[in-house]
Amino acid sequence: MKQWEDIDAEELLRLLANGLVKADQIIDVRELQEWDYYHLEGSRHLPMSVFPDLMASLSQEDTLYIMCAHGVRSQAVCRYMQENGYEALLNVEGGIAAVAARQGFQYD
Repeated sequence: MKQWEDIDAEELLRLLANGLVKADQIIDVRELQEWDYYHLEGSRHLPMSVFPDLMASLSQEDTLYIMCAHGVRSQAVCRYMQENGYEALLNVEGGIAAVAARQGFQYD
């Protein structure tokens, strides 16, 4: 059963711009080559391939915004985190591609 919420890229960028979300609350689960190509400055990179080993570094008290390239892997990570006690999760719909498009960058 899905319990996390979805947020679109436009809303995430608005929250960031207004200081309502800190960049380090944004967790990018793409792999290193994808991250190196384009990412949100200040976001945290925890690749999905090693995510179970790194998840403990994330606070269960903070609201976390989970992002991948297009929003599919991030849903899987939200599900995994939820199964492991995390509750305040938002999946970024459309992923970094949607964020990039709103910032004038053609991601793919």
